[in-house]
Amino acid sequence: MPTLDTLHRHIRWIALFAILVSVATWTVDFAGLVYVCPFCRAQRSVIGLLGLLMLLPNPGHWLVRWLAAVLAAFGVVVASTQHFAGWRRISAGEFAFREPFVIDPFLLAGAALFIIIGLVLLVFSWRPQRTVSHG
Repeated sequence: MPTLDTLHRHIRWIALFAILVSVATWTVDFAGLVYVCPFCRAQRSVIGLLGLLMLLPNPGHWLVRWLAAVLAAFGVVVASTQHFAGWRRISAGEFAFREPFVIDPFLLAGAALFIIIGLVLLVFSWRPQRTVSHG
């Protein structure tokens, strides 16, 4: 398990990965390979925007944290709503994963929850790198 210091050292790479995930999923959407889903579109937009915020020179600035919190709150509410719609299907006895299962909205919304919460926690825990002086 990577330490928080390791994650902070690689925050730019993590941000680029989040942006890549967002761009790739938007590309699949615009190519018409998945059905139009406003929940999914909101989640992938939040992931990309959080990635962009993490690329700023000071991801720990109060304004960046405030924007990240607002975006994350929106993304988490949307992803939770979509994810728990799947739980509603389970309790109604009509739950089945979509084929192929990797496009199932229940699983994708759960993954989006993990990603969004992870990104915003990384923004909120970010501290500038300490420089070690050799002298």
